[in-house]
Amino acid sequence: MNQGITKSNLEKQFITESGFRFDNAEIAYKTWGTLNDSRDNVILICHALTGHAAADEWFPGLIGEGRIADPAKNFILCINVPGSCYGSIGPWTINPETGRPYKSSFPTITIRDMVKFQQMLLDQLDIKGIELIIGGSLGGMQALEFIITDNRIRSAALIAMGKSHTPWAIGISHAQRTAIFSDLKWNNGDYEKDDAPFQGIAAARMMAMITYRTPEDYNRKFGRKLQNEDGQFQVESYLNYQGEKLAKRFDALSYVSLTKSMDTHDVTRGRGSAEEVLKKIAIPVEVIGINSDHLYPVYEQKELARLLGNAAYSEITSDYGHDAFLIEFEQLNKIIEPFLKKQRNRSKYYDTVKSL
Repeated sequence: MNQGITKSNLEKQFITESGFRFDNAEIAYKTWGTLNDSRDNVILICHALTGHAAADEWFPGLIGEGRIADPAKNFILCINVPGSCYGSIGPWTINPETGRPYKSSFPTITIRDMVKFQQMLLDQLDIKGIELIIGGSLGGMQALEFIITDNRIRSAALIAMGKSHTPWAIGISHAQRTAIFSDLKWNNGDYEKDDAPFQGIAAARMMAMITYRTPEDYNRKFGRKLQNEDGQFQVESYLNYQGEKLAKRFDALSYVSLTKSMDTHDVTRGRGSAEEVLKKIAIPVEVIGINSDHLYPVYEQKELARLLGNAAYSEITSDYGHDAFLIEFEQLNKIIEPFLKKQRNRSKYYDTVKSL
């Protein structure tokens, strides 16, 4: 997960929406390809909840020769968001005032904070233009905020999310956080890394794995088959495995921080109505839904496409539910490739006109 990751510090002070200040904030990112002379051949990938900067590990079907994000043509960039446990500032960052990790005192990070954090790195790297920004779920929320606030973006692909986090999604996140808080090892977040809570975050992940998939997927994969003679069903064994797997690689404090960040997602906050905010976005946007997504149903993406000033809606057909954006790469390529080709041809046309 750390292979090829660059760790750096922001040169300017990072100030959150709540007014919390970080000096020399740590930031982790990964790049592929080379910046062109005009520093505008960038594809920016935004990662989801438990993702990280090594997008080639969780978005492998979109990165590589002849794919949407081709290192031979583009400078591809993925930045680890604040609040995560994969290199950027988060709950385990050292508080300079105490000399100890922030832990549960780490401030609330909004989606807008995440975008500002990444924009500061883009400025440091002297990025002049972003050909495409793409993200799913939490990544899509970031990408949407980017196109509202950053005029470097020329096109966007927003996957499996909507204009705001709904009560349904907030409720699911709250249930997951409650499972984490109920862990006896939690002790108000004042645990050490070598004694991290286990059962709470494992239970939270099990809940997530149910909302990420579909009944059809579980019926096909498990049925009512038993895993062992003790009467445990295969689906129980699967969820136990997924919970344990995440508990070993992810941090409970980061899970709480990032799910709270997702709850802040609302393009209307302090700006006016969704119509007023989104109709102003003139760049081409491809909004992509998943027909079986129970976490962010397709009506959210259809609404988003309708509200945006220059958007089209496409749909992935899959039994994998919300997770389909991390699985159905062939369908994603079929949707995004012609969209991106159209935008590239449009850019070439305007460049030609300018040169006349």
